[in-house]
Amino acid sequence: MGQIVLFHSVYGLRPAVWAAADRLRAAGHQVVTPDLYGLPPVDTVEEGFSLLAEVGRDAVLDRARTAVRDLPADTVLAGFSLGAGVAGALLAERPEAAALLLLHGTGGAPEAVRPGLPVQLHLADPDEYEPPHEVDEWQRAMSGAGAELSVFRYPGPGHLFTDPDLPDHDRASAELAWERVRAFLAGR
Repeated sequence: MGQIVLFHSVYGLRPAVWAAADRLRAAGHQVVTPDLYGLPPVDTVEEGFSLLAEVGRDAVLDRARTAVRDLPADTVLAGFSLGAGVAGALLAERPEAAALLLLHGTGGAPEAVRPGLPVQLHLADPDEYEPPHEVDEWQRAMSGAGAELSVFRYPGPGHLFTDPDLPDHDRASAELAWERVRAFLAGR
């Protein structure tokens, strides 16, 4: 199977990220879960945004670049929320990425998308951080750039519905999302 880099959310490198990596490893993938903060994870989104401000967005992107530097060019770029944005930001620098997997956030600039790039997005519906009109605009731009795009919306759960340690968690939606992720990544 393939190599995947999985970037964490604004909360930091939490157990949910390791559990997700373990799911992907069980499916035969090699998975790297870099710590973009270098600080312990936090329990609230407010604390997460404080951590991000403390570390700085440029430092986060530099740490992500360092994490992928020695990985194969066709590594799948994946992330949760903030990490989805990081994965998308790296796409311009890693045009041979096998796929872009976005959980809980859009990522990827359409100008960095090569025709046929497999992209999968999983979002809560509604999602307080991803307004529908912005997601629709992003979806049109990604499709227009030639991405092979699949977008899945999950009614009712909160933003980070795959994280069992957060109030947003929705078990049924999370399991369905992971089934879809496994199918998407099969053979990559």
